[in-house]
Amino acid sequence: MIMRVLTVDDSRTILAMLHHTLSNAGFEVLQAEDGQQGLDVLKNESVDVVITDINMPVMDGIEFIRNVRASGMHNSLPILILTTETSQDKRDQGRAAGGTGWIVKPFDPDKLISVIHRVVH
Repeated sequence: MIMRVLTVDDSRTILAMLHHTLSNAGFEVLQAEDGQQGLDVLKNESVDVVITDINMPVMDGIEFIRNVRASGMHNSLPILILTTETSQDKRDQGRAAGGTGWIVKPFDPDKLISVIHRVVH
């Protein structure tokens, strides 16, 4: 079974890097450029894991995670936060919102793949 990953980031460069890394590792990749687009994707598609940035226009990653968790349909969906943020306060906010894990940019492709496999299985 091919795992489906939703990546949510306002940086087209990061989206391209994630798409390249994940598709080469055998994942099917869906993408959104902000939290609202991410929610729209989740209304229509099923995914195995979400990777989201925090700092985005329209709806940031923390608000996106809160909305995903509030919907009730995705309570067990792993949500990885991929961000340049390193403060403990932001980490606490991400965890409180329902984030599963925290990865600091720039990401190591092999470690990212490993974390995805760990949180999905």
